[in-house]
Amino acid sequence: MNTQRVILLLALVVTGCATKHYPQSAAVTPEESAMLSCSALDQELVRVHSVQRDIDQTGQFDALTVLGFVGDFGLGNGIAKYSASQKAERRLTQLQSLKATKCSQRLS
Repeated sequence: MNTQRVILLLALVVTGCATKHYPQSAAVTPEESAMLSCSALDQELVRVHSVQRDIDQTGQFDALTVLGFVGDFGLGNGIAKYSASQKAERRLTQLQSLKATKCSQRLS
């Protein structure tokens, strides 16, 4: 019976660590807005797209998905992915808006 308790405790500990770690994107700060040039904005947009790909890859089905489901029916991983996706989308939108404002004169 002690072996069963140890296995149960170990399963709970492993399950508690099963939340996937998604890359996080920070909002565009006023300092970034002022300092980013058009070419730097292009680089930042590429980085955000890379973060979005990383989020999609991290979200793919694997052993952590199973453990996360066992621990909390997958809610922790779902919330973490949603949060990371929303932050990346917000940064992408901010950068695109900033690029349209700063760099539109160059295109005209």
